Amino acid sequence: MSHAVVDTEEHRDLRAAVAALGARYGREYFASVVRDGKHTDELWAEAGKLGYLGVNLPEEYGGGGGGIAELAIVLEELGAAGSPLLMMVVSPAICGTVIARFGTDAQKRAWLPGLASGTTKMAFGITEPDAGSNSHRLTTTARRDGRDWVLTGRKVFVSGVDIADATLVVGRTEDARTGRLKPCLFIVGRDEPGFTRRQIAMELAAPEKQFELVLDDVRLPADALVGDEDAGLLQLFAGLNPERVMTAAFAIGMGRYAVARAVDYARTRAVWDRPIGAHQAIAHPLAQAHIELELARLMTQKAAFLYDAGDDAGAGEAANMAKYAAGEAAVHAVDQAVHTLGGNGLTAEYGLASLITAARVARVAPVSREMILNYVSHQTLGLPKSY
Repeated sequence: MSHAVVDTEEHRDLRAAVAALGARYGREYFASVVRDGKHTDELWAEAGKLGYLGVNLPEEYGGGGGGIAELAIVLEELGAAGSPLLMMVVSPAICGTVIARFGTDAQKRAWLPGLASGTTKMAFGITEPDAGSNSHRLTTTARRDGRDWVLTGRKVFVSGVDIADATLVVGRTEDARTGRLKPCLFIVGRDEPGFTRRQIAMELAAPEKQFELVLDDVRLPADALVGDEDAGLLQLFAGLNPERVMTAAFAIGMGRYAVARAVDYARTRAVWDRPIGAHQAIAHPLAQAHIELELARLMTQKAAFLYDAGDDAGAGEAANMAKYAAGEAAVHAVDQAVHTLGGNGLTAEYGLASLITAARVARVAPVSREMILNYVSHQTLGLPKSY
């Protein structure tokens, strides 16, 4: 079990190599992409070529044969360098994992090599305008029509649909035996008739845009369904647990970036006759932020280890806790970093203020901290449900 706690030598090498790649791009690259309304295409392509985007996917399809543990390291280190790739959370982690675990041979051949190399991107549509965190209230339905499926419904806050070749959409089908609706996953190509998107205006400085999707009787072939029609929830959480681990890695990387900037500043900025970092009122909160990030990373490593070991139940609990801890740690770290810089913390030159909104994302998505506290209350502590 020791591998869960301490980076192996391979993990340390991977961290160092990805950190070097991240440093070549860095925050200035990321900021310029956001400013110009572009995408992080150059970094994505190079990370793909070097094999970093598919470290978790099977080797026979061009992946690295590793797990979510390795993929989380890649995202964390890119984030710590100031250039995180949000689509890593979605494309290789959710979609790649689900297809690798549950897809047919044909689906694996069609999608995994591109997802592994980064030449193909896939978005993930689960959230709905009226369902929020309640996946039992999803209204996007899939009905059979001959051999085809017909999908109807709406999705919101779907990242990167404009740059994705397809979207993995969570719909619900009627169980022939019970008549109850159960979740199923469908691959919907970007140009399918009846599949439209509208960008949601966000107060978030990010290269990845957010979209609302409308599926208006989108007709799909039988092989658009991923996995077994009856294994719905198992397949869904096979994608959602990696999503939580990767969101935690995203948040930890961002927090590390913010603390590093603040520490640089506190070491050199002298207001009276010594650097401000010599004052405990500046030093201690930064030390605390560092500790919180390290603790969150430990839980993230545990969650990734359990997931990669095939313990879905254990991974679910740990991934929720990791996401919670990392979201809180990132918000505190960014807040303290901005505060350390004073007025400079709000300038475009130092570029920390935009992280205030970005850090908030990890508290809200992909599941709110309140829903995680609900999960821990019921599942871990055995307390009664309030809903």
